[in-house]
Amino acid sequence: MSRAVVFAYHNVGVRCLLALLARGVEVPLVVTHQDSPNEDIWFGSVAQTAAAHGLKVITPEDVNSADVLAQVQGAAPDFLFSFYYRQMMGAPLLQVAPRGAFNMHGSLLPRYRGRVPVNWAIIHGEAETGATLHTMEVKPDAGAIVDQLAVPILPDDSAQQVFDKVTVAAETVLWRSLPALLDGSAKPQPQDLAKGSYFGGRKPEDGRIGTNWTAQRVHDFVRALTHPYPGAFADLPQGRLRLWQTRRLGKIENAPLQVQLQLRGDQLLLACPEGAALQVLSATLGHAPLTPDNFKARMGADAVALGALS
Repeated sequence: MSRAVVFAYHNVGVRCLLALLARGVEVPLVVTHQDSPNEDIWFGSVAQTAAAHGLKVITPEDVNSADVLAQVQGAAPDFLFSFYYRQMMGAPLLQVAPRGAFNMHGSLLPRYRGRVPVNWAIIHGEAETGATLHTMEVKPDAGAIVDQLAVPILPDDSAQQVFDKVTVAAETVLWRSLPALLDGSAKPQPQDLAKGSYFGGRKPEDGRIGTNWTAQRVHDFVRALTHPYPGAFADLPQGRLRLWQTRRLGKIENAPLQVQLQLRGDQLLLACPEGAALQVLSATLGHAPLTPDNFKARMGADAVALGALS
């Protein structure tokens, strides 16, 4: 029986750990994270999943510490697997397993290497993304590709909806790759990194909506950052506006010079400089909902440019 030390977190970590166990891989050690009290934990727990299967779990602050390295070496793994684990592993760890170290990444590598690839793909209006299993190197997401699977990004999909698809894709890719990895017949193919780009992590303050964006760009930005993420926002004289859901509409007359929030009939709209509009289906101003019914009471009678305080 093959042995693997698993570094994992999030839903992809849960499902891929279960896939390993279902394929008969022995897992002597699971390395995961302590949940942060400052993060909305909307996803499954690798620690709880591992504990339910009687697996040893550690949650180190520094995965590259001498203590962690000793524990991984003591587990005598054939393989290392990383499934949405958030720390980069150094060369000493990656060299422990004689049959290789492998990572599951939530994009179609070499595109969208780096952090939060699902969110970045939606922000850029991509029509598909996926999951890629690749060999691990010190350089992030740069190793040879074992297998990958694409999933569609529909025009109104939120980041969580796409992430759910990527989770299934990751489980599928690992499941169908394991037989060849375990019998030694897998033939990973080198990436052409010139065909992709690296993206960094995102902070809540990165959610500010541009004042001259097109309606399509705003729509993609909103659905990429909506719940459970912090949301796309603009600071107005009346407070911070957060947009949670929009719907694309057609062309409008009297296009504004900047993205503008306005009431037209019984609809709350974002009018954009190129002459297209979005219907705002869900928004908050401060901590309370903003709706067509309360727009005038909260915002006044006039339209408000999103660049008022930006």
